[in-house]
This record gives sequence, C-alpha cells and structure tokens, in this order.
Amino acid sequence: MRILFAGTPALAVPCLEKAAHAHEVVAVLTSPDQPSGRGRAPARPPVKEAASRLGLRALQPEKLDVAFLEEVQAMAPDILVAAAFGKIFRKSLLDLFPLGGVNVHPSLLPRHRGPSPISAAILAGDGQTGVTIQKIALKFDTGDIYAQATFPLKGDETTAGLTAALAALGAELLETVLAAFAAGRPPVARPQDEAAATYSSTLKKEDGIIRWEEPAEVIERKIRAFDPWPRASTRRGDETILLLKSHVYPGTLARDPDRPETPGAVHAADREHGLLIRTGRGILAVERLQPQFKKPMDWRSFVNGHPDIVGARLGA
Repeated sequence: MRILFAGTPALAVPCLEKAAHAHEVVAVLTSPDQPSGRGRAPARPPVKEAASRLGLRALQPEKLDVAFLEEVQAMAPDILVAAAFGKIFRKSLLDLFPLGGVNVHPSLLPRHRGPSPISAAILAGDGQTGVTIQKIALKFDTGDIYAQATFPLKGDETTAGLTAALAALGAELLETVLAAFAAGRPPVARPQDEAAATYSSTLKKEDGIIRWEEPAEVIERKIRAFDPWPRASTRRGDETILLLKSHVYPGTLARDPDRPETPGAVHAADREHGLLIRTGRGILAVERLQPQFKKPMDWRSFVNGHPDIVGARLGA
C-alpha cells in the first residue's frame, strides 16, 4: 500500500516507523524548518529527522497549493496517514487518495479534540485516556472513528511521559488499521457523539503562570500537564521559579500567627514532603524546582540557596 505520511513532532515518529516498515511510504509531509535556540538556527522537525534516517523523501511546502497537489498526484498514493500534522486538509487534497485518509489522535475522541489533548487529559484529572484512529474530515478531529485503544492514568503522569506512551500505543493501533486497509477490509467507521465532544486549546507561555488562589489539586495537575511546555512557574520578587514536581499535602497545617495564610505563602519546609505552600484550597508540597538561570534542584538544595523562603509569598 502506497502511503503519504503527514506529521511533525516526536509524537508522530513511531507511527511513521510502523508505516514505513510494513508499507511503501512515497513521501513524508512535514512542517518547514523553524528557528530554534539562542542562535535561532533552523531546526528540522523530528519527523523530518526520522524520514532522513529511513531514507524517505521529505516535503516541506509553505502552502498546500496547486503545485503541491500536482506533486502528490504524480506519486499515486493510496492513502493519507496523518499524526500530529496540525493543519486541516482540503477536499482537493483528500480526493487524491483512493482509500481516503486516517489520522492518529492521542485522546479518546470525541473527548479532547484540538491541539493539546494530552495536557488536557491531565488537567481534567481524567482516569483514562488513549488513542483514536479516525477518518480525516474537513473539520479538525470530527471524523468517524476506525479504532480506539485506552490507556489508564494513575494520576502522576506528565505530558512528556504520557506523550511517549501514547505515541507507542498509537503506532501499534495504526499498524492494525493499515493492515486491514491493505487487506481490502478496512474497519467499519462509527460517527462521533457530538454531544460528548470537549476541546483542548493551544498552550501559551502565560498558561504556565501559577495562580495560587486555585486549589492545590488543580495546581498539581498544571505542574504535570505543563511539562515540558510551557512549564509551571511562579515569581518571588524579580525571580522566576519553575515548579517541576509536587503533590497535594495530605495533612492540615496548624494556624501560625507569625506566618501569612494567603495563597502563595510558603508555610514550612517539611522534611518528608518538601516546601509547603498555601493555595486557595489545601496545601501544595513542592519537591523539585528550578530557579531562574540555574539547574533543576530538589527542595532542600533550593532552601539552602534561599534560606528566607519560608514565610515568603510567591506570585505576589
């Protein structure tokens, strides 16, 4: 089966590898190189790196215009396979594929449609998530469902770790679906339940700024959901501090007239739990932090460098 593969981030690489192993990938469609790092040198997308390693041709058009459509048509692909490509495909492109197109989405659609489904599942406190193989439609993530696989959540996942797990799960599921297409017996697709649809949004840097007025369990989820981007952060004076690992403190704190009880107040450095910080509801125990321009460190090392942190208020 001849495949045009479309994808950009690392999430899509295992899917590309599975597709290339069992089928003929005529080309890989990915985003143009983007400036990265302090020097702003062009960086190749992970999928382009994988395509090079697999000996596959990479296409990086600025626009999916008529010239691109003619180029795709000349390749005579059977099916379009997409994973985290991030752009809507027009009907004029989809019509070039006799078997249509399939998309790998890292959620249990129709839950968490949109660009950040993995972070959204953590932020929502979901008990499970998964991967959906859907028919590519003219609107994002609305296509009929070919197959789904669930992934249970323990409540300690980060977006970085969960992305890797779902990438592997999605590749296995895609392999099964593509095998069915190649055998001439594609899975029966079922429509999504529009009434059950929820949506995720593109994460912005300012989303990572912690509001201590929120409950401790919400802040703890944000710290995990915003790893690796945009990272949860707070401020103490002019210094930005990244919050890397935390948990909700299981106990209660006695009232201390010498310590403020406002959200963001650092109440204590607990030997077992870490820095205890008051929130709008409950106490957040921070275990790992990263001061501005320094390396990540555990809370003990942080306190050694900031001996006056207890009693201070963060985020003010």
